[in-house]
Amino acid sequence: MIDVRCSDEVRDALESGGPIVAMESTIYSNLGLPAPANGEALDRCIAAIRGRGAVPAVTAVLDGQVRVGLDPAEHPLILGDARKAAERDVPVAVAQRWDFGATTVSASVAISAAAGISVFATGGLGGVHRGAEVTADVSADLDALASHRVVSVSAGAKAFLDLPRTLEYLETAGVPVLGWQHDWFPAFYTRSSGLPVPHRVETADEVARTFANLTRPSSGLLVTVPIPEADELDADELDQVLEDALAECAANGIVGAAVTPFVLERIGQATDGRSVPANLALAENNAGVAADIAVAIAAG
Repeated sequence: MIDVRCSDEVRDALESGGPIVAMESTIYSNLGLPAPANGEALDRCIAAIRGRGAVPAVTAVLDGQVRVGLDPAEHPLILGDARKAAERDVPVAVAQRWDFGATTVSASVAISAAAGISVFATGGLGGVHRGAEVTADVSADLDALASHRVVSVSAGAKAFLDLPRTLEYLETAGVPVLGWQHDWFPAFYTRSSGLPVPHRVETADEVARTFANLTRPSSGLLVTVPIPEADELDADELDQVLEDALAECAANGIVGAAVTPFVLERIGQATDGRSVPANLALAENNAGVAADIAVAIAAG
């Protein structure tokens, strides 16, 4: 089992049953948002969580230790160069004593469960990639949601994925998908993918009650939160950018984990950088909603 080192603040909250929101570290590293936006994202997400009455708990592998919760003086450690650590990579990162393993969604969900944290906030999920019927390229994020008892809060899944198949996978895996005050599955930068969510919820208490009544002892649930309306990108413009970027991936043999950073870079270029403020806004919004849910769960 994972040997997790919690910060004093996180340990105190766990012992007292207080609300905690786990956070991934990939988005804040060189693998996620560009500097200085990554540092701004970290500050804004932490402030959103604290502002709603919960404890923020960044997950990472630092000097070969799985960490949950960082002191402010340690924040610079996760803003620089990193090696991506999905769930399968965490034991390797520990054994090889990586300086900084930036935890993805799958790793962060697994670490949250191991630490006893019930709520996790991220930007967008990985999912079933287009062409997965040939490549079998399905993000480990989906299996993590199905395998660990954690509420994951995200702005849906990244728009360049096969979103209908992603939702189908979650249904097959028995993961409830809840739309936060919204009827449509979000597509990260846009509020709706055109696909309806199976269930809509209006309050954090509804999410907490759903979580308490999960039918499988080791599965979680997904809460999808649309990007704030004022920060949404134009859907038609984004669709064209995605088609062009995916065609470029195919032409250049870019596959697997390399697709995400490539496509996100192309989106940033095509939108004159407007994707970065959108990313900040949705991450901060998700963190606040996650904190509300954590507070509701802690209240019982």
